[in-house]
Amino acid sequence: MLWPMIAIAFGFAGIAVLGVLAVRVFAEVRRLARQVGATSERIQRAAEDLERAAAPLAASAQWRETE
Repeated sequence: MLWPMIAIAFGFAGIAVLGVLAVRVFAEVRRLARQVGATSERIQRAAEDLERAAAPLAASAQWRETE
């Protein structure tokens, strides 16, 4: 009777450890998702800034081609 109780206790402890690790992974995934979202927004803003900065250059290059 002792061995089955020990096996059950180890099984419960193993499941508890897996549960704690799953919660930690979930929290890290949420944090990573927030960082990816923020980085995506920064990249989008940088692309818009680059597009605005390149517009006059493209216009002057087109003007030079027509001369």
